[in-house]
Amino acid sequence: MLNLEEIIPHLKLDVRYATKNNFTQKVIYDTVRVFLVEQAAKALQSVAHDLEKDSIGIIVYDAYRPLSVQRKLWEMYPNPDFVADPKTGSRHNRGAAIDLSLYYINTGEPMNMPTEYDNFTEKASHFFLDLPENSLRNRSYLKSVMEKHGFVSLNSEWWHYDFQHWKSYPILDIDFYQIEPKH
Repeated sequence: MLNLEEIIPHLKLDVRYATKNNFTQKVIYDTVRVFLVEQAAKALQSVAHDLEKDSIGIIVYDAYRPLSVQRKLWEMYPNPDFVADPKTGSRHNRGAAIDLSLYYINTGEPMNMPTEYDNFTEKASHFFLDLPENSLRNRSYLKSVMEKHGFVSLNSEWWHYDFQHWKSYPILDIDFYQIEPKH
């Protein structure tokens, strides 16, 4: 796996599970580190390169997540529309999913999106259209750039993208501190 901070310029981290600012209102991660499997990380690096041409950067909310953490999330919110059942594992547990948003590099301000991260309502869906025009445009922009580089959106969450062929990656339960840097 690759550490996204080491390969993506202008990357901002807002890893909500390392704070109480998440749907559980509890600190889940004891560190702020973001990893993806190498192919997905390099694809996200290409996404960042394309976005940078428009002075746009990436904000990461979540990436690789150990299976042990998935079990905790499932205990708190056993709804498969928003939290994967640990029996089958999450795309995040494979290091092949990313939760992200966009921001303006020049100002540091986040781009307006349909909802906050981890909003488990219909407004978070890619199909929800009763939104301000700039939210619709920004959601569409994010989706088009991600899809161009091999990511697939999750219909119920505008912020969640799976890397193509995510099922081919094994489910992992490696602590963040145990991941060896790979350059």
